Amino acid sequence: MSSNAGSPSHPDQPVPGTPPMAASPLTRAVLEIDEYASGLGWDQPARLFALVDTAKLRAQEPALAKQLGLEGTPGSAAPSYTPIEQDKLPAGAPLDKFLATVAWPDAVTGCALTVERLMLPPSAEASVPHGMNEKQLAKWVAGHPDRQEVRMTVAVLRDGARESAVRLREKDSPTEVLTGPDLVPGLAEALAATFAD
Repeated sequence: MSSNAGSPSHPDQPVPGTPPMAASPLTRAVLEIDEYASGLGWDQPARLFALVDTAKLRAQEPALAKQLGLEGTPGSAAPSYTPIEQDKLPAGAPLDKFLATVAWPDAVTGCALTVERLMLPPSAEASVPHGMNEKQLAKWVAGHPDRQEVRMTVAVLRDGARESAVRLREKDSPTEVLTGPDLVPGLAEALAATFAD
């Protein structure tokens, strides 16, 4: 695991737009990553995060916990996951092929990915021309007048739990972020596969 100094803050520290403490620890982690990505602005590359159990991190890696601003008494906070941003993804590599090469050490409880994409509303999907390859389809979608830019943050845990957050560029506000476990099932499956033996 590598860490970047710019990785998200700890969920115990209030950040504007973060969810209430009643939200699940995985939902809090996904929204924390979404808020971090939002602070970087749009037109960013995909970012991969390891999710580690915060209490275990404090107990087993106190120096790293201090570097990440997670000082505290082990076990004193509600259950939470600390996102640790990984090295940049290789430029130009297809995301699915890159994720197929990822393997995590046992200390990693889960992982998350944030990525921007162009999407069409369901009303436009019927007009998609048939027979286009992936590159042609991407160009067609990019030129469509109803396209929407979205940032998707998807997280999975080793135990199979999933959570996603989707933010539209045209409604770029913490109060407009849609969350749910099944919003981006294909990406969630690809992330879950990084934990397969």
